[in-house]
Amino acid sequence: MRQNSLSSRLVGYARVSTGGQDLAYQLERLRSAGCRRIFHEKRSGKNTTDRPELHKLLRLLKPGDVLLATVSDRVARDPMDMLTILNSVKASGAGLRLLDEPFIDTTSELADLFLFILGWFARWHRLRILENTAHGREMARRRGVKFGRKPKLGPSDRKIVVERLSNGEPCAQIARAFGVSKSTILRIR
Repeated sequence: MRQNSLSSRLVGYARVSTGGQDLAYQLERLRSAGCRRIFHEKRSGKNTTDRPELHKLLRLLKPGDVLLATVSDRVARDPMDMLTILNSVKASGAGLRLLDEPFIDTTSELADLFLFILGWFARWHRLRILENTAHGREMARRRGVKFGRKPKLGPSDRKIVVERLSNGEPCAQIARAFGVSKSTILRIR
């Protein structure tokens, strides 16, 4: 049940995770493959609900269309997300093909299995990244690296705030004196 590529509309999807990353490779590959319309975004792949361009593309697919992406992890990192996207593509009567993973073509009967396995590997890889990041943070903590935002008031200012509070001065007045919010003073108390 292979779709005729001459009668199908090729619609591209490109994604990178951060604003600092470049979409050029994916866009070039999709244009070279014949995509006249390409949806693209710079959003994390871990959460499909936060990808407006993907959702717009899925809503616009028509029977006979083929959604093209370069590789599976550009579409989804989680196997359940991949299956949800695949179901949406199939429900519209369209297909999904991956340019750099040519064995992924939803016009074949084995595509669902391949997509699930690839999605699982992408999720496994993401979990390894998260583990490595957590390990790196823990090592940095052990070396004394401080995380988070720098406190608005240093130790000496905090001591003065405590003294002024103990003398009965209102939080709002102390906050104005230090140029901080009332909630900052309340947290010190």
